[in-house]
Amino acid sequence: MTASFVRTVTGDIPAGSLGRTDYHEHLLQSSPLLPGDELDDVTRSAHEATALRSAGIEALVELTPIGLGRRPEGLRDIAMRSGMTIVASTGVHQEVHYPDRHWLREMTADDLAERFVRELTDGMNADDRSSTPPPATDVRAGVIKVGIGYWHISTFERNVLAAAGAAHRRTGAPVVCHLEQGTAGFEVAALLEEEGVPRHRLALAHVDRNPDAELHLELAASGVYLGYDGAGRAKYWPDSVLVECLLAVARGGAADRILLGGDVARRSSFASYGGLPGMAYLPTRFIPRLTAAAGPALLDTVLVTNPARLLAWPA
Repeated sequence: MTASFVRTVTGDIPAGSLGRTDYHEHLLQSSPLLPGDELDDVTRSAHEATALRSAGIEALVELTPIGLGRRPEGLRDIAMRSGMTIVASTGVHQEVHYPDRHWLREMTADDLAERFVRELTDGMNADDRSSTPPPATDVRAGVIKVGIGYWHISTFERNVLAAAGAAHRRTGAPVVCHLEQGTAGFEVAALLEEEGVPRHRLALAHVDRNPDAELHLELAASGVYLGYDGAGRAKYWPDSVLVECLLAVARGGAADRILLGGDVARRSSFASYGGLPGMAYLPTRFIPRLTAAAGPALLDTVLVTNPARLLAWPA
């Protein structure tokens, strides 16, 4: 491995000590797209993280970027209470999450890059409601989160991708991109590569929203990581579809590019708020089915080896 540490909300740790990692979750989040589904209670989120930790997941990546209710010190508190290793995010989500005249829309790519770098190296702002530059906490982000629309990359989103590339060039931090329904993966990878982000430093979230194993193999062959984070969403398709797709990709030679996450991003889905299925669904329901079908070696690759490789920063 060419990198040696992962940046977490409680400090840097050796990449090899990360353990079984859920690469995509949200603990504290508030978006206009999800009215009434805010995650805004540190205690409840700590209970949810504790349940996930008790079910065998040792680390998670909290992929809530700037302007959507992040609370860096709350994340550190959750990590301390639950025993969960947490990697936080800087970056900016897809455009639809930000209303007209939001302050982020006024920032240039250079301004955004400066903000991202500061949050990665010095600390994240305690309050994302304004563009106030000085970091108010010493809790540092460990990954850059970006996002695009359904088969569409807006001018705003291209600006964010350029900023993410600049921040990666200066820090080496990994990048995770939200793909709407799994679309435009090649296009995002190409744009970020032009901005200096190598394919092996990029994870594409939600590729399994389009469970096309051949497409996934093509993406993996280009070097990117494939984020499978749709378990438990039976309104789209049963978990068996995702298990079969993931296994086909692994058997096709891309096991070293697969990541697993839950993306349980709503209050109504958190057990600690009285919802279902809860974060623990991934390790208690989905992972056992995958293990039964593929054996423990694949799960060790997907949950331990791959996240540690992606999340590790240059020495």
